[in-house]
Amino acid sequence: MNQKKAIEILRVNYLRGPNIWTFRPMIEAVLDIGELENFPSNTIDGLYERLTALLPNLVEHHCSVGIHGGFLQRLRDGTYAGHILEHVALELQSLTGIPAGFGQTRQVSDTGMIYKMAFRSPHEQVGRAALAAARDLLMAAIEDRPYNVAVAVATLKQMVDSLCLGPSTAHIVAAAEESGIPYIRLTEDNLVQLGYGARQRRIWTAETELTSSIGEGISGDKDLTNSLLAACGVPVPEGELVHSAEAAWEAAEDVGLPVVVKPYNGNHGRGVSINLSRRDDVVAAYHLAEREAGAGVIVESFIRGNEHRLLVVGNRLVAAARGEALWVTGDGAANIVELVDRHINIDPRRGTGEDAPLNWVAPDVAPEIILELERQGLTAHSVPAAGRKVLIQPNGNVDCDVTDEVHPSTAATAILAARVVGLDIAGIDLVARDISRPLDQQGGAIVEVNAGPGLLAHTTPGRGKPRRVGRAIVQHLFGARSGPQDGRIPIAGIVGTHGATLIARLIAGLLQASGKYVGLSCQDGLSLNGRVLPQGILSPWDSAQRLLINRNIEAAVFETSARSILTDGLTYDSCLVGVVTDVAQPAGLAEFYIHDRDRMAKVLRTQVDAILPDGVAVLNAADALVAGMASLCDGDVMFYGLDACLPVIVAHRSEGRRAVFLRDGHIVLAVGIDETALLLPPQTGQAAQQEAMLVAAAAAWALGLDPQLICAGMRHLASQPLHLPYPGGLPMPDAIACSPEQPRGA
Repeated sequence: MNQKKAIEILRVNYLRGPNIWTFRPMIEAVLDIGELENFPSNTIDGLYERLTALLPNLVEHHCSVGIHGGFLQRLRDGTYAGHILEHVALELQSLTGIPAGFGQTRQVSDTGMIYKMAFRSPHEQVGRAALAAARDLLMAAIEDRPYNVAVAVATLKQMVDSLCLGPSTAHIVAAAEESGIPYIRLTEDNLVQLGYGARQRRIWTAETELTSSIGEGISGDKDLTNSLLAACGVPVPEGELVHSAEAAWEAAEDVGLPVVVKPYNGNHGRGVSINLSRRDDVVAAYHLAEREAGAGVIVESFIRGNEHRLLVVGNRLVAAARGEALWVTGDGAANIVELVDRHINIDPRRGTGEDAPLNWVAPDVAPEIILELERQGLTAHSVPAAGRKVLIQPNGNVDCDVTDEVHPSTAATAILAARVVGLDIAGIDLVARDISRPLDQQGGAIVEVNAGPGLLAHTTPGRGKPRRVGRAIVQHLFGARSGPQDGRIPIAGIVGTHGATLIARLIAGLLQASGKYVGLSCQDGLSLNGRVLPQGILSPWDSAQRLLINRNIEAAVFETSARSILTDGLTYDSCLVGVVTDVAQPAGLAEFYIHDRDRMAKVLRTQVDAILPDGVAVLNAADALVAGMASLCDGDVMFYGLDACLPVIVAHRSEGRRAVFLRDGHIVLAVGIDETALLLPPQTGQAAQQEAMLVAAAAAWALGLDPQLICAGMRHLASQPLHLPYPGGLPMPDAIACSPEQPRGA
């Protein structure tokens, strides 16, 4: 196929906030499909067969048809290259473990060759790489050339593992989103902020800002942990800290054989050897543990039973899993490495990445397994006789959910252990023959208390019910706090060109007058309670996000331009109040294919789409395109206008709903026929200035401010200059006074 039939990617953009497509982060690409516009999929011989052979899971894509196999139906009946590319990019991401996401493709040029295509992606670099790989794959399928899907997916998977949130963090973030709590990723690591401003909480994998650093330090000191637990009546194995192989054997004799030898500050079962009774085994286990420890080795009595991991969050036991030893049975032909690969590593849950619930077993590499095999007179390359059972790994294989079986007294003991150590989230390792019986009836004991426990054993167990531990962690962080439980602060967003900057400043001033610490982002820059912040080299989107990260911020006001929506999306995920002042004739947006007011309205409606269900859209009743956005709002709608007789306001009030308008020098706040009037000063003569104050009053009312407070706040703002000059040159009024409340129905 000649070059004219190739897909050319003209521009790629990453939309980080709510945008014209959806609320989620999206890769948006502008495509020139050239002469492929004349070749829908049903006219390219063999394309359907080649593409489905490369990506058989495309059958799972419902597409606009809305049924299983819907996209393949479109592919068979005839669809265009841009649309196909969208689904290929989504499928390549899906093969890396990223859940299937939203995608859409639209034609944007009169000639038909130019398309905008967008698909959801959790990370910009991953999305860009998926787009490039999807184009190469699709062109290979069109041109009947080979393409190595496995290599492409492996490359993307490496990027996902290194760039995206880890599985435990992602699980908590997903639970937060389900509860309506926004999040901000603070670093390329797993440090994440849940909530905004003063209501935020922070997590780092399974640790939170409430996790005590002292508790974390204690949990890393096995000897100190055991002594504290024992002092509080928690059953623990008897043990000693040693610093030589000879001392290890002496300690083993003191505590009584068999014993466990483990690193003083190890984790994840590395360097741990159990059920040791011979001197040579103890000495060898000491040297193994010493390599992991660096600060001594612990020798402790061996507790008989199965290993269990209990997850404590706050003052609750939220999950428990049981582990079992790993064995293989010889067949007289295969060596141990081959038997392990054939019978253990075949489990799809095993892997080397942090998203694998179970670890890959490498008997020729892992020192713990090598030592265990030596105790049985074997090596990784030994060939066991047919029928001989070989112990590969006695611990560390926790994959069976037993949450509902835990005895109440055992749960209480685990919770006590977490509190003694000082951890709000703790992984409690204990050994018991039967988790449904009290520990003291079976000689069970707690052997470790861990900070930052892994969650995969509970979210994706091999057997039993997955546990929603992320939700428990989110409830722990937000459930006990006073006020709203979604981690949100009041946010007002403004889009439009009619005095939007002055409106934003006025709203921020009124919120500040109500006693809140307020952040403001507008065309003039950033300010915190009127103190101007240097913006530096940050983009407007990154700069505005600084407000949401600031722990002092109790409310925030954001002015957003159409260009910013098109390049980045909104800075915040949702807002309590969204203001749309007007839909202007677009200027300077030709690169985004925005040429008329109708397309401009589709951009600005993003502000209305982002309003929370308990929020309010404040819309200009005099602009038909703005007023038409009312039906898109999930929350309430408040119309405003300079004229009380605007048909939209009259109809809205007839339904008993809120409107704000000017009448006889007053700003009137109306609910149906009931009215409250705020007096404008005589010198306020400019219509644009009056309208800015009108809109600010409406937004403040929508934010829940009392009318009298709004009036007093405006009087205060009028008495002194604002810190940020308004580029349009509109002066502040000298005074604003309140009038007595007007008669009902006036």
